[in-house]
Amino acid sequence: MLARHGMVASQEARASRIGVEVLEQGGNAVDAAVAVGIALAVTYPQAGNLGGGGFMVIHLGDRNEDVAIDYRETAPAATSKDVFLDEKGEADPRKSRDSGLGIGVPGTVAGLSLALERYGSGKFTWAQLIAPALAAARNGVLVEDALADALPGSQPRLARWPSSAKIFLNPDGVVLGQGQSLIQADLAASLDAIARDGPRAFYEGPIAEKIVAAVRGAGGLMTLDDLKAYRPVTRTPVRSTYHDYQIVSMPPPSSGGVHLIEMLNVLESYPLADLGSGSVPALHLMIETMKRAYADRAEFLGDPDVVAVPVERLTSKSYAADLRRSIDPRRATPSTSIRAGQPVPAEGNNTTHYSVIDAAGNAVANTYTLNLNFGVGLVAEGTGILLNDELDDFAAKPGAANAFGLTGGAANAPGPGKRPLSSMTPTIVLKAGKPYLITGAPGGSRIITTALEVILNAIDFRMDVAAAVAAPRVHHQWLPDAVAVEQAVPAETVRGLEQLGHKVMRQPNWGSANSIMVTPDGLAGAADPRTRGALAVGY
Repeated sequence: MLARHGMVASQEARASRIGVEVLEQGGNAVDAAVAVGIALAVTYPQAGNLGGGGFMVIHLGDRNEDVAIDYRETAPAATSKDVFLDEKGEADPRKSRDSGLGIGVPGTVAGLSLALERYGSGKFTWAQLIAPALAAARNGVLVEDALADALPGSQPRLARWPSSAKIFLNPDGVVLGQGQSLIQADLAASLDAIARDGPRAFYEGPIAEKIVAAVRGAGGLMTLDDLKAYRPVTRTPVRSTYHDYQIVSMPPPSSGGVHLIEMLNVLESYPLADLGSGSVPALHLMIETMKRAYADRAEFLGDPDVVAVPVERLTSKSYAADLRRSIDPRRATPSTSIRAGQPVPAEGNNTTHYSVIDAAGNAVANTYTLNLNFGVGLVAEGTGILLNDELDDFAAKPGAANAFGLTGGAANAPGPGKRPLSSMTPTIVLKAGKPYLITGAPGGSRIITTALEVILNAIDFRMDVAAAVAAPRVHHQWLPDAVAVEQAVPAETVRGLEQLGHKVMRQPNWGSANSIMVTPDGLAGAADPRTRGALAVGY
């Protein structure tokens, strides 16, 4: 889709249209991003949220300034480093994924509010941007597309909690089906309170009390003081160059920006364009680069407010040169030769990413999440708010893997007030200081490599944005030592990778890299075809 003045690309069509309406009415990209984020909590509840958290990267065209907003969830103050271990001292995934212990203090409401207050146009109030979502919650949204796809697989998760079952299940105990109406009256009431009284209505008062009651009733540790103390953080984005482009991405506690830049720095000196898109030699170099970045992720990354993360070293061109010298272009390097380690649990698949740009060149890349589909599955009674299981992104113990197979060490151990490490990679690519590509994706541990491949497709392989997003993907995360490939990767390519020593596994398609590219002909938006109902729309 091409447009002249503004564009929104998200995983859900109604939310995209709400964002474009804000742009059409004179709002800027941040105004629209806030409206989309709140709308997705209603129309895309498996990942859109008020009860989770995320990251926003903003390019301010009029100021030529870039900013990152960290509204990642935090661990309650009572959280200990052994909170997710069993009596034998082993990681117990049920504690972090299926109980209140896995629920972090939500950051979405505070983060979106901060973005609007500091970087919005001033033409819209908080209440005005909430109004479309409030109406959708009150009047109901049709169960269709991605929501209809997600509900059946999440039935056991939602049925566990009576407060969730009464919203998402029919009286016969079966989830709402295609064409039924999802009415969220309690969520509408919560949105109404937050619209009237501001974001603190989420963190103090009746809504907060109901959230704490739900978390503690599910065995969690959250208190009213934890909610009251929550604050989003404005951080300096990580930046680098790739050929003639500038990369602006999310810093820790996201690992995404650091390792995206680390991989781009390694690959910059290879003739990828000459090797060809999807060729075995090009994919081999990409896979070997991925292994090394994910080994570094497990070792070094964590909450930057608690541990020293060597960002400057990991994102330096000199370090990339060291890594490049360790890559054999003719043979796969075993992961154990890169760094010894044990596999650990991984980060949730149901994240969602959206991209926004306005006529003035302001751009937003926003990725936020509940972690697994519908988070822990628990709606705080009387609020309509689904709660995350985001603390599963901590390393329960060094070398233990999360729900996505990612491992981690002491740098990402649980602790009071800590923000768990994330793979979310909202990214803005600039050319001559102006937005060229806005991208990011859901997909747990595969988020970083998805963003990498979209950028390589656009820059090295000269694809338009639709082709860059739709192209088949590969992924390697160091451990397990195997390459995941999408179904569309040709059989001869798989054989070629195996001949180089790679263990290859075909897997279902992943990610939804809803992206925008600025072209001489206008703003080109691409909704990822992997998600039913995703939409890029502009005006």
